[in-house]
Order: sequence, then structure tokens, then C-alpha cells
Amino acid sequence: MATQLTAARRPETKQSVTKKLRREGTIPAVIYGKKTESQPISVDNVTFLKTIREAGKNGIIDLTIEGENKKHQVIVHDMQVDSIKDYFIHVDFFEVDMTSEMEADVAVHLEGEAPGEKDGGVVSHMMFNITVSALPAEIPDSISVDISTLNVGDSIQVADLPEGLNYTITSEPEETIVTVLVPEEEPEEPGEEEAEEPELVDADEESEEGSEEGSNDNNNS
Repeated sequence: MATQLTAARRPETKQSVTKKLRREGTIPAVIYGKKTESQPISVDNVTFLKTIREAGKNGIIDLTIEGENKKHQVIVHDMQVDSIKDYFIHVDFFEVDMTSEMEADVAVHLEGEAPGEKDGGVVSHMMFNITVSALPAEIPDSISVDISTLNVGDSIQVADLPEGLNYTITSEPEETIVTVLVPEEEPEEPGEEEAEEPELVDADEESEEGSEEGSNDNNNS
């Protein structure tokens, strides 16, 4: 059963009006689709947050606009969030055709512990979303990737994932989802340079050199 949500009409789209809506705890939004003309609406902030938690990122929502008798089957196509003040700025609802496949980005979750970590490797999660094609009701909220067999230098690509029963993965097969990086070698600490020992001269060689110098001096005199 789809999650229910009620929206109000929003005839005014001026920035001053949207700011006023946010101050009152309402999120400016819009609904549109392939067969649905774009229409500005607004939804209650608290109610929308509960709806998203219940339906999930790609869940179907039965959206009713006040004054209308019909329900719009929508997904949340985009959400703008103020990361500093932590509130919704704007939401895009896309009305879907439940009988036609569509593409959607699905979150990737890593499961398990890679043996390569125990050998000093570092798990690098490189791909956080995978694109799939499916009927709107069959789009998964997330895809789990098991990393419990990855050793140092191993990786998992899109091509390694099993296909779902109700969806087709459309991301490029050669894209890497996760890899276990080879541990970096720690640079050796520079040691103290060993002082060069002076070359020792044999005592006999010194006496011979001295004798030669003395002989040369006498001859010169």
C-alpha cells in the first residue's frame, strides 16, 4: 500500500512567499510528469519527513492535492536541503506511470567485513548509487553489496552484481563499486649519518715518506 500525503495549492511562486511558507513550517514543492503539467504546491514539513521515512527514497506516494478528487502516484525526484540549518528548501514530485519502466538511482550499502582490512588494507567505497530500470513499484530502496570475501587488491564492479528479479541494472558494467586498497608503506625515518672514519696511514709508510723528504732536502742543499 502506498504512503499517503496531502499537498496544498501554491498559486504564488515569489521568493518572498516561499520564504514565508518555510517560516510557517511548510515546504514549497512542485508536481510534474510526462503527462502531468507542472504545478506548484506545498507540503507540511513534519508530515513530509514522516512520509519519506515510511516510503523510502524510491517509494511510491499517493499525493492528494487539496480541492482535487484524484490521487497522484508520485516519487520524490529531488529534494533541496539546507545542510547548515537542516531543513527542506524545496521538493520535486514526479508523477509516474505505474505500467511503464523508469530509471532511478538506488543507494549502495556495503555489508560484511573485508578480510583485507585485517592485512592493513583500506576499504574504499567508490560508488554510492547504482542506476536501475524497473516498474515504479519494483524499484528497490537500496542494493546490498557483500564485501566479506575481499582481500587486499580485490574489488567489486557493477558487472559482478547479480541482477534483481524485478529490475535491470543500467550503470556501466566496468564501474568499480568498492575496492580494498593496498596499504601504504610507511616512510623510513632518516637515521643519523655515520661520520666517515679518517683513513689510517700505516706507521711504516709514514717513516718511509719522512725519509724520502729528508733525502730530497739534503740533495737540494
